[in-house]
Amino acid sequence: MQLIKAHITLFKSIDDSHEVSIEPDVTALVGQNESGKTAFLEALHKAKAVDSDISYNYIEDYPRKDLTFYEEQHNKKPATVATLTYQLNEDEIQYINDDLGFQLLEELSFNISCKYDNNRTIGLDIPTKPYTAYLEDLIKNSPLTKEIKDNISSVTTLDELFEVLNNSDLNSESTDWFNKLTQKFKQSEKSNWNIINHYIWNNYLSSDIPHFLYFDEYNFLPGKVNLLTLQQRENSNTLTNEDKTVLALLHLARISIDDLMTPSGYETSKAKLEGISNLITDRVFKYWTQNQDLEVQFDIKEDPNDVAPFNNGKNLYIRIRSQRHRVTVPFNQRSKGFIWFFSFLVWFDSIKKQTNTNRDLILLLDEPGLNLHALAQADLLRYIDHLAKSHQIIYTTHSPFMIHSDRIHEVRTVEDLPKEGTKISDNVSGSDPKTIFPLQAALGYTIAQNLFISKKNLLVEGPADLIYLKLFSSILDQKGKESLRDDITIVPVGGLDKLTTFVALLGGNQLELVVLHDYAKKPDAKLESLIQHKLIRERSILHYAMFRSGSSPKNPNFPSSDVEDMMSEAFYLSIFNKSFTKELNAQQIAATDLPSGDRIVERIERYLKNNSIQLRTSGGFNHYRVANYLASNPVVSSKIDKNTLNSFEKLFKRVNELIE
Repeated sequence: MQLIKAHITLFKSIDDSHEVSIEPDVTALVGQNESGKTAFLEALHKAKAVDSDISYNYIEDYPRKDLTFYEEQHNKKPATVATLTYQLNEDEIQYINDDLGFQLLEELSFNISCKYDNNRTIGLDIPTKPYTAYLEDLIKNSPLTKEIKDNISSVTTLDELFEVLNNSDLNSESTDWFNKLTQKFKQSEKSNWNIINHYIWNNYLSSDIPHFLYFDEYNFLPGKVNLLTLQQRENSNTLTNEDKTVLALLHLARISIDDLMTPSGYETSKAKLEGISNLITDRVFKYWTQNQDLEVQFDIKEDPNDVAPFNNGKNLYIRIRSQRHRVTVPFNQRSKGFIWFFSFLVWFDSIKKQTNTNRDLILLLDEPGLNLHALAQADLLRYIDHLAKSHQIIYTTHSPFMIHSDRIHEVRTVEDLPKEGTKISDNVSGSDPKTIFPLQAALGYTIAQNLFISKKNLLVEGPADLIYLKLFSSILDQKGKESLRDDITIVPVGGLDKLTTFVALLGGNQLELVVLHDYAKKPDAKLESLIQHKLIRERSILHYAMFRSGSSPKNPNFPSSDVEDMMSEAFYLSIFNKSFTKELNAQQIAATDLPSGDRIVERIERYLKNNSIQLRTSGGFNHYRVANYLASNPVVSSKIDKNTLNSFEKLFKRVNELIE
């Protein structure tokens, strides 16, 4: 089960965040200081926190400017704070269908609205479409009399079945059968849901909704803690976030505060703490590459000369030793990056053990990696990607080095607009320049490392496009036909998501841009948005289907097309077969062998799957390998068919016209 949308209203600086789409793995909230990023995370956290003590408090959380007015209506009509939309995955859908015994669901999403009184409203609408086969089988195998079976032969839902049977005169055997059925699909009298809605919510959804975990710098381990006052705060339920991380460390080591305070428990407790420390430090160093000469040390002792409260009873000291410099310093005075990693792992591992759960956690990380060196932030991003294999992650940042420049579709911009409050959007083109500066910096850094930009650019999705276009431009030039002009640079930007972001961020910098992309029979929403916001002319957005053999501008029903479809089937397959000669055992795949379809690449992949041919472990084949083979083994131009050359020539003519 995944969170797919979140809509926050009337929470601190947020009047209405707009509906925010959440990525299945990582979502990054980017914005200036005080823009409302933290408020968004806090609103999510309080919707369903692992810690049951955390909940909404309208005095603390409702926007102050309207608090007095709202206080008058709170008891009668508590405001909605968060509306969260979740979606089940294919395995979960199939599990429900298998349990029910019929194919009720193809997909399922639902929403939960959380209010300031900490009550929830569930929005669940499962279609009551007929499930005739299931009901027929249910009725056929029931002990109901023939007369009653005839009366219910036309029912199409369980609700209809129950209504008829409740008004029927059942014998004892039929009554027992019906009681068991109603017990299985029992429904609250107050519920206005249909029976299946109620059954699925109770049995599959209510207990599986992910919890939120929130982590920020206030959860860092301290350099020292007084055990007596820590115990007092624990007993009075006034623990700070820092305290909770210390207790998480003790929980992992399976020791109590009493163990630490007992004289006879010193050696045992210290040994257990060091054991946990070594284990966690080793895990930290898998991702922390900046300085691996560090280790965490513990001591438990009294210091009557210290300031209060550390002069009263035993203290737990947490220190970091640098093996390089052979010195120790208090834990909270050392590298912020190492402190973040170590504290997070202690806190996170402890919570997972206490909740006995793994996947049903959504991690909310507030400004992770703040004050870290750029390379250390890269380490942190790798760790976040590792966590995202098992958990959805939403984090905030304003650092360009905490953004994957090749995955800018993960970014949501956060702005605090005058008179409107915090707004969150995935439309970077409409954001304030100060807000998107980290995105521009991240993209610019990647460009400086990997791309060559000129004043006139043809933007394509990937490196295979670059290879084919440069190769066929050269061949056409040799044959005296029109090729791509030399002053136009082909720029592969790494996918359609990044392509649209590239235009949005840099299209206004006096660069001439033409976009050339794969086509999937429908307009891309992000490209359409670029046109609407006048960031690029509609005529400057091209796709391969416009130029492949057989296509005509007069026929708008273009087939799905990639750069590979610019080549004839026979020519592309000849290159494909040579690229994978070894893996195919010299087998020659012909066009007549392939299933029907528009895209040659997709047809080949279906053929490979249908014939159990594995060219790579993840399925399909490496498209770049075919392009690279062609570039490394040039074909005599006379062997390239006329239709292929004509397709590329039409493309280059159009690009040359658009970029003057």
